[in-house]
This record gives sequence, structure tokens and C-alpha cells, in this order.
Amino acid sequence: MSVVELVLNGKRAAVGDFEVVRALPQVARRLVGPFCFLDHLGPAELVAREGGGVGPHPHIGLATVTYLFEGDTLHRDSLGTVQRIRPGDVNWMSAGRGIVHSERTPPERVGQRVRTHGLQLWVALPADQEESAPSFQHADRDALPFVEAGGVALRLVLGAWKALRSPIQVASPTLFAVAQLEPGATLEVPAEATERALYVVSGAVGLDGASLEAHQLAVLTPGAVASVSALTPSTLALIGGEPLEGPRFMLWNWVSSRKERLEQARLDWKEGRLPLIPGDSDERIPGPGE
Repeated sequence: MSVVELVLNGKRAAVGDFEVVRALPQVARRLVGPFCFLDHLGPAELVAREGGGVGPHPHIGLATVTYLFEGDTLHRDSLGTVQRIRPGDVNWMSAGRGIVHSERTPPERVGQRVRTHGLQLWVALPADQEESAPSFQHADRDALPFVEAGGVALRLVLGAWKALRSPIQVASPTLFAVAQLEPGATLEVPAEATERALYVVSGAVGLDGASLEAHQLAVLTPGAVASVSALTPSTLALIGGEPLEGPRFMLWNWVSSRKERLEQARLDWKEGRLPLIPGDSDERIPGPGE
């Protein structure tokens, strides 16, 4: 049995001040477990401007996950949350029935040349939680489980990895880990999660007799234990979990099990029915059709 079910090449897209590589969703694969979106930002270097980053925009039916390798950003949302996120930290923002947030350049960085590198992921919520109250969780780097052995350094961001467990409370069985491998090191990916994928952030690895390079995502065969060998110094993101109870539909920043709910979200944003962000309400990213 082949360990790899499918290999996807990330596609470039523009988001705010940055160009990103989008690994999910794609026509060939919409979800891996509950993950429906994976954007890889940078590494990028630019002079920070006032109001830079990504301005106020809405979400429904999903949880956003922000993880940085370099740089920092300032999260604000319509719950009143103000949270600085630094490399190795994680933000989990559950949109539920609706939330508005921004991720901005910290004010003291304005005018400085800054380097930014990270991942933005979306986790679709189970149908019975899509209309739940929005919420926010943050965990610092030191609060996330970390293990280092045999040239592999792995940080567990969400879910469980063997004996490790993340402190973030997730909506359904979910796995997200980041691993750094020295050349020649091998990482064994257990088959505990039904659906899994491996995204190469940087470097190159060998898997099932083939090589994977930066910006490629390999969807792993359910039930197959995968041994990943680093051909160069490499950074990997491992995502997955249990599949949701049905398909998910997406429009812009909204995810739902019901197509008609996406149109309602579009109208709510267009007509100003969603809450504002305290301290960041002077700007608004237009939605589709505006």
C-alpha cells in the first residue's frame, strides 16, 4: 500500500500586504480532517507601515489558527481580544456564528524592516457548533508540548501526538504539529488520525520513495505509518484529524455546511450587521460582490 494518496503543489495568492502560497483548498482536495485552508506566508521582508498586515474581515463556521516562524503580529477581534503573537505561539479563534478580526503590524514596528514567516490555517467546525458563540484561545510557545530526539524537534500545536497533548481546546479530533529535521533525520508519522497531510514549509524530504520540496503537500493514505527522511534541513507542518460529518462550502472567509448560510454571511457583512473591532474599526475589507 502506498503511503502517499495525493501530492498537491501550493498556489500563489495575495493576502493583505503579502503574497502567500495556498496549499488548501484545491480542486483535487478540499479538506484534510477538519482542515479546509492552509496559507503559507513568507519568508518575506518589508518595511512595516502603519496599519499594515490584514485589516478587519469576518468569519463564520470555522476556527482560525495562526502560527509564526518569524516576526510577530497583533491580533484584535470583535470580542475585544488584543493579543500579540510571536514565533512558536498559537492563536485559535473560533468564529462560530460570526466574528470580525484583524492581524496587524505592531505599532512599534512601523518604519522598521521586518521579516515575517508563518502559517494561517482554518479548521471547519462540526455542524452542531457552526452557530456557537465566538471565542478565542492563545497559548505561548512554552505552553505547547515539545520533544527533541534524533535530529528531530517537534512542537505539538493542536491535538495529540503519541503521549503529548496540546492545551488548546479543539472542536473535533484535530492534529497540527510542526517539526524541524536535520539532514538525514527521520520522523515517523503515526496513523492515529484517520486523515493526515504533510506540508513542506522549507527544505526537502524523502517519503515513500519520492522527494517532496517546499510548498508541496502530501496527503497520506489512511492507516499507513509514514517515515519521512530529511534530505536537507527541513521544516514540516503535519495536519489532520477525523473527517467531518459532511461536506463544507466556502465563500471568501466563510465556511458552512449550508450554502444558504454563506449568502446570509455576505449580506450581514455588506450591510454592517456584524460587530466592530474595538480599536480597529476605521477600515473594512470589502466582501465578494461589493
